Amino acid sequence: MADFSSLGLSDWLVKQCKQLGINKPTPVQENCMPPILEGRDCMGCAKTGSGKTAAFVLPVVQKLSEDPYGIFCLVLTPTRSLAYQIAEQFRVLGKPLGLRDCIINIAMNKPFFWESKSETRTVEELDQRYILTPEKVKDAYLVHLIQTFTDEHDDWSIIIFTNTCKDCQVLTMMLREFNFPTISLHSMMKQKQRFANLAKFKASVFKILVATDVAARGLDIPTVQVVINHNTPGLPKIYIHRVGRTARAGRNGVSITLVTQYDIHLVHSIEGQIQTKLKEYPVEEKEVLKILTQVNVTRREIEIKLESTDFDEKKEINKRKQLILEGKDPDLEAKRKAELEKIRSQKKKFKLKIQESIQRQKHGQKRRPPHYCCQQVATKTDFSKTTQNG
Repeated sequence: MADFSSLGLSDWLVKQCKQLGINKPTPVQENCMPPILEGRDCMGCAKTGSGKTAAFVLPVVQKLSEDPYGIFCLVLTPTRSLAYQIAEQFRVLGKPLGLRDCIINIAMNKPFFWESKSETRTVEELDQRYILTPEKVKDAYLVHLIQTFTDEHDDWSIIIFTNTCKDCQVLTMMLREFNFPTISLHSMMKQKQRFANLAKFKASVFKILVATDVAARGLDIPTVQVVINHNTPGLPKIYIHRVGRTARAGRNGVSITLVTQYDIHLVHSIEGQIQTKLKEYPVEEKEVLKILTQVNVTRREIEIKLESTDFDEKKEINKRKQLILEGKDPDLEAKRKAELEKIRSQKKKFKLKIQESIQRQKHGQKRRPPHYCCQQVATKTDFSKTTQNG
């Protein structure tokens, strides 16, 4: 494997990398940096945590040092969180230059989509596990896992992913009731609060982060040792982005997905994509059952407390604000959504009627006598009628 000097980086930038613990280039850096430094177009695709950001930040900083004049580089990102993170990397790596950056939030009406046809997988250093659990016992397993990890490794950082803002808030409040140092990250929080919480998690002020998929892409927090999926992701790519928050830059990490009986097909889909079989994580079920009632009662108390804060109403307000920012009329969108739901409901009813009709026909065919018998009965009946009429 080549070193950074052989790729064309200046000594001061190589030294800056070493100060950050970046000693050797990763494959995506080794393949992308030379053409970027030569001024050629480059498109890179690599696993999560493989150093994609540094692959373009380093050559950009290198070229800027050669001609430090004016606005030099524009970086487009899919999320604000990722934009702030990339800006931070530019500031750190470009500190000897006194590099300045500016972050602008814009909405694109005609986004460009590109998808790599090459397979996207998880890194080899990641130990991928699952726990099969009934839905009603899931939270008890989560609390048991957190307790186990914090008892055995008090310096470990853990990210818990869930699928809704409300679940995220409920789990955060519930884990705090069990005295776990927990903080949340979801789209209903103001941007300022999101960055503040993320900074506290990065600084290990809080060791546990409960997040929605707003934190699944691009966030580089090297110290995360464990990722727990409270719900099984519906798409393999979401799973890959989530578990990619650990085992970054060659480090080891563990991911555990809580799987219910309804999620088996999702797990098979994930395994097909990553071409790796998830292994079962061993858990003492007796220990989980001991805390089951306490966990469920605590969760219900938290849900009642959250309802009193008008959390759902605030969520609806946030949705309306987002629609207005996108240039849409919230009321018209609500009507359109209601009409679509009505059409779906009608289609569903029509489908059920067809299925019921097919079932009745099949049932009738099983009971119906042979065709020739029907003809004989009909003939006799017709004959008797004729006789009576005669």
